[in-house]
Amino acid sequence: MERKKSMGIHELVTIDPEILSGQPVFSGTRVPIDSLFDHLEAGVSLDDYLDDFPSVTRNQAVALLEAANRLLSSKHIERLYEAVTG
Repeated sequence: MERKKSMGIHELVTIDPEILSGQPVFSGTRVPIDSLFDHLEAGVSLDDYLDDFPSVTRNQAVALLEAANRLLSSKHIERLYEAVTG
C-alpha cells in the first residue's frame, strides 16, 4: 500500500501580518487554523466544518489534525510545553 506524503507546515499554514494581523490561517485562505479546533471541540463534524469554510480542503484539515497529533505525541512535547509556559 502506498503512503501519501504528509503536507509540510508551510503548505498548511500561512502567517502573514497582512492576513488577519498575522494570525495563522490555512494556506490560500483567510480561515484561522484555530477555527478547526474550536468547531471540533464544540461537537461540529469535520464535514459540517468544511461546509462552513469551503475554502479549506479536506486534505488541509486532515493534514493539520495529523500534524497536531504528531506534535502532541512527540517525545519532545515536554520541552515544547516548558517553552510555551515559561
